[in-house]
Amino acid sequence: MSGFPGSPRILKGGIVLIDAANSAVLRVIALQYNPDSLTRSLQVQAVSADGGDRSEVLRLKGPPVETLKLEAEIDATDQLEFPEQNGGVAQSGIFAQLAALETMVYPNSGQLRANDLLAQIGTLEIVPMETPLALFVWSKSRILPVRVTEFGITEEAFDTALNPIRAKVSLGLRVLSVNDVPSGHKAASLFMSYLQQKERLASGAGGQLSALGLSGVP
Repeated sequence: MSGFPGSPRILKGGIVLIDAANSAVLRVIALQYNPDSLTRSLQVQAVSADGGDRSEVLRLKGPPVETLKLEAEIDATDQLEFPEQNGGVAQSGIFAQLAALETMVYPNSGQLRANDLLAQIGTLEIVPMETPLALFVWSKSRILPVRVTEFGITEEAFDTALNPIRAKVSLGLRVLSVNDVPSGHKAASLFMSYLQQKERLASGAGGQLSALGLSGVP
C-alpha cells in the first residue's frame, strides 16, 4: 500500500561497512524500519576524579566515550504477500537480513582458514583478525565510526519450514574517537567531521544572558 503522496521522504538509518585503508564501500545494511528510539550515553573523560588535584578540575583527557543502543525490527510479512517477486524471502525468510548484521561481528571464513594454516605450520604469533570499519548512519549530520559491543536477536515468528520471518535486533555500539585508533586512521577523520558538525550546530543554538534574567556574569 502506498503512503500519502504529500508525505515527506523518510531517510533510512543503517550501517555501512568500508575498507579503512581505501574507503571502499564493502556493504550497505539499511534498516528495514527506523527504530522508534536511540539511546545515547556519553562518559566524560575528566583528568581527575572527585577529590583529585583541584587545578585539573576543568581538564579533559579526550572526547567522551559515546555509546549507542537501539532496537531494529525485521519483518518479511509484506514480501511474503508477493512470493514470486521475493523469491529469496519466500525460500529462507529473513535469514539473509540477519546474516548481513551478524557477519559484522565474525571474522570471515578465509581469515579463519588462513590462521588455521599458520597454526598448523607452527607460527608462534598470529595477528588478530581485523574487521571492516562500520559506520552508523543516522541522518546526514550523524555518520559515526563505530564498533559493535552488544548484539542480540529475538526471532518472533517462523514459516512452515522454521525460517524466521520476524525478528527484533538489539545493537550496542561504541563510537570510535581519535583516542581509539592510530593517527591517520579513517575512523579518526570521520570522528573529527562528526565533532566539527556538532560544534557548528552548537554555535547556532547559543542564547543571550538576558534569557536567563542576567545582564552579565557575576
